[in-house]
Amino acid sequence: MKNEPQGTQTAHNFQSVKDVEANAKNRMEKVLSDLQHEMSGVRTGRASVSLLDNVRADYYGTPTPLNQLATLHVPEPSLITVQPWDVSQISVIEKAIRASDLGLNPGNDGKLIRVPIPPLTEERRKDLVKKVHHIAEDHRVAMRNIRRDSNEHVKKLLKDKLISEDDDRRAHDEVQKMTDGYIQKLDLAVKTKEKEVLEIK
Repeated sequence: MKNEPQGTQTAHNFQSVKDVEANAKNRMEKVLSDLQHEMSGVRTGRASVSLLDNVRADYYGTPTPLNQLATLHVPEPSLITVQPWDVSQISVIEKAIRASDLGLNPGNDGKLIRVPIPPLTEERRKDLVKKVHHIAEDHRVAMRNIRRDSNEHVKKLLKDKLISEDDDRRAHDEVQKMTDGYIQKLDLAVKTKEKEVLEIK
């Protein structure tokens, strides 16, 4: 889970429970969208341009996302085409796709890269489901860390006499409810992805 900024917790000086909750909500939203982005790069049985989201090609020394170097299309369910804007980069892009951990075997005709999406073996599906679960666990931990930080902030408000003990209890309940809600959304996204991976076309 890379996108949850480290060390952002201490800088805040919250004045109310509302501030703490707004901050937690904002951070949990980010964790959820990071989860969705990471999972979009996990293969399923059907071609999708988002599959290549995490592939970077070395463009004059700079690792660059493919969608900034080429037009990506899915002309049929088991094929992605990659049309480089600068044809001199075709072999660099092809090499990047081949070197990714997606297990793909692209070919080019000098102008266009064709990336056939082979059917997933039973073994590969299981590996991918494991990968999805691993991504999910990282993001669950991030959610729980946000809950912990938020509870710390609430305790500090109580200590600084900015809120009452009732407010403190209510805030802890609220933060827990929010965490449960976001973990539910996360679990749902993971189940959907798992189903896509296991689906036999």
